[in-house]
Amino acid sequence: MPETPPLMPPSNKARASMLRVDQAGEYGATRIYAGQLAVLGDHGPGNRMVARMAAQEERHRARFDAMIAERGVRPTLLQPIWDVAGFALGAATALMGPKAAMACTAAIETEIDAHYGEQLDQLGDSDPELSDAIAEFRAEEAEHREIAIAAGAEEAPAYPLLSGAIRLGCRAAIALSKRI
Repeated sequence: MPETPPLMPPSNKARASMLRVDQAGEYGATRIYAGQLAVLGDHGPGNRMVARMAAQEERHRARFDAMIAERGVRPTLLQPIWDVAGFALGAATALMGPKAAMACTAAIETEIDAHYGEQLDQLGDSDPELSDAIAEFRAEEAEHREIAIAAGAEEAPAYPLLSGAIRLGCRAAIALSKRI
């Protein structure tokens, strides 16, 4: 059986794109949770869980902010859009109810898990600092997805439609933030 050749390590441009999209995604996540908390408040057992996940996303964003600054990578020019869109998505799903807010989390974290997995495959051992951050955050994002499912995400009104629409939007945001 022929051996699979090793992957070429990503170029500096490709790693910059990874950082740009990851920082944008974590920024967007902080805005989604801000929108949810603006509607749900930060009290009550479920809301404290949202606040805890929001704090983790803020830590992720801060780490990517630092890496962008250290490496001289330009952040996405779409950040003002992700600011408004993220908050609006969080607030809208929270207005639909706590299960819809959790459906939003589950949908986004499903896409982020796949996205981070692809990045880890591309990076291999070429950039340990970036790989370590992505692997750590991927594990926390998967935990967020499991928390959301346990909190009733799949019981949200029109869950398949809601989840599908959010996942599609997430994939579009990833594609745009890589380049712009």
